[in-house]
Amino acid sequence: MTEKETPEARIDNNPDNRIPKIKKTIAKNPWITSTFVLGILFVILLILNFTGTITGAFSGVDAVSGDVASSKIVDFIESRGGQASVSQVNEKGFLYEVVLSVDGQELPVYITKDGEYLVPSLMPLSEDSADTNANNNQNNQQTPQDVPKSDKPVVELFVMSHCPYGTQAEKGMIPVFELLGDKIDSEIKFVYYAMHGEVEVEEQLTQYCIQKEQEDKYLDYLKCFLKEGNGNECLTEASIDVSKLNSCRKSADEEFDVTKNLEDEESWLSGRFPLFDVHKELNDEYGIGGSPTLVINGQQVSSGRDSASYLSVVCSSFNNPPEECNEELSSASPSAGFGYSESSGGSTDAQCA
Repeated sequence: MTEKETPEARIDNNPDNRIPKIKKTIAKNPWITSTFVLGILFVILLILNFTGTITGAFSGVDAVSGDVASSKIVDFIESRGGQASVSQVNEKGFLYEVVLSVDGQELPVYITKDGEYLVPSLMPLSEDSADTNANNNQNNQQTPQDVPKSDKPVVELFVMSHCPYGTQAEKGMIPVFELLGDKIDSEIKFVYYAMHGEVEVEEQLTQYCIQKEQEDKYLDYLKCFLKEGNGNECLTEASIDVSKLNSCRKSADEEFDVTKNLEDEESWLSGRFPLFDVHKELNDEYGIGGSPTLVINGQQVSSGRDSASYLSVVCSSFNNPPEECNEELSSASPSAGFGYSESSGGSTDAQCA
């Protein structure tokens, strides 16, 4: 195979330099498919609102199973030219919550239990309902578990750079990394496959190199990146040495076959996702299967994605917790995806997997 140079990190990103085929466009911009599917769901909602027939679905008609109801959603989307698969189905009162997987993005929608009417989203109208959801989430986050202990815990958060649940976890974990500093051995690492196209592969290669060779600037870069996902702007904002970065990217690309794996579609996981082998050995050792996955002292650990929950579980891994473990961090869960708003509720178990 002819050797190909690693694309350099650029501060000035000019999209007109690429004229990809439709298939490559979708691979590099997975939100295209997600937006298309959401468009279909929005049209359905408009139809239901104008006909007013959705009220009949709440009147106690015979329910179908969750599998039947979810398959109706998928069939409808595919009949309109979209693609989606079902990640999970949960009961929500008189509705089923169906979590759709669309090019690695998780899209929760709701369908009446008779399988006839779609409701794209739910909003609690009573304070009691909102409090109940918050309490359930908090209880899930504080489940006791045995965490291996050490004098200096090794904390590894495995993510995909464009996975909305990975970015959610990073936003919750960064204050913990900053608070505990060198009292822990902390690092962001990457899942061995990329579900969000070439843009994710390139970003992860950049982040790997910044963390490896310009570690003192990495969290500044990452906090910037998590705002809008604009890596080129963040190179400047975090004062990254771009020449040094490009040199690292080139050598890492050759060492881990990053570009080779991206171009070799036959090697892709399930024929869909390019391999990203920078941390492949650790992925295998820990059994990593999705983004995010938290590993402390070599063991997978569950936690809520708010900073307080992360601090609690990390501090439980010390033989002798430092005084920083008495600090109070935010117990509000960050929103999934880019941006620094707080989550309106929902599961903290969701992954890109």
